Amino acid sequence: MLEDLNDDEIYISSTKLAQYLNIDDSQVRKDIKYLDNSGKCRVGYDAKKLKQAIEKTLGFEQKRDAFIVGAGNLGSALAKYDSFKDYGLNILAMFDNDKNKIGTTINGKEVFDITKIANLASRLSVEIAILTVPKEFAKGTAQYLATSGIKYIWNFTPCILDIPKDVKVWNENLIGSFLQFTNNDKDDEQNG
Repeated sequence: MLEDLNDDEIYISSTKLAQYLNIDDSQVRKDIKYLDNSGKCRVGYDAKKLKQAIEKTLGFEQKRDAFIVGAGNLGSALAKYDSFKDYGLNILAMFDNDKNKIGTTINGKEVFDITKIANLASRLSVEIAILTVPKEFAKGTAQYLATSGIKYIWNFTPCILDIPKDVKVWNENLIGSFLQFTNNDKDDEQNG
């Protein structure tokens, strides 16, 4: 929201932030207090300073390089999402085992043969992989990533991965998110 403000909007109120986030404005003020950011009474918070404080607290200033593993529809869509950079995530390359995809470029990111991931991860100090392979290849690919030096996997596959404990996994459950969204909509209808 803060990046969407017009250049002439230099201040933002806790009320406006609360409306956008659908929470109480007193909670917004409490949360912002932890950022060592103070506002002006009846004026609001300096939007640029507040944005910088939030980014610093959330670690957006620290850039992290990552690979996308799986150059199919979902992997390609993620490669085309340029806003990851705004949050400190820099997609360097993609990997696949499909000979028709290897050597192609998607949004400036070259697709390499998956067998090259260990070498490139080591050379480029990449520890993050975004896993978007088909379900039947997910577990084997995750094991391969773990032995290739990858320490963090953002898992978009519908599988629970069995990998060493020193590799951290974040499971992105698209169906679960959809069901939660539609169930919240039903709750709103019942309560409305």
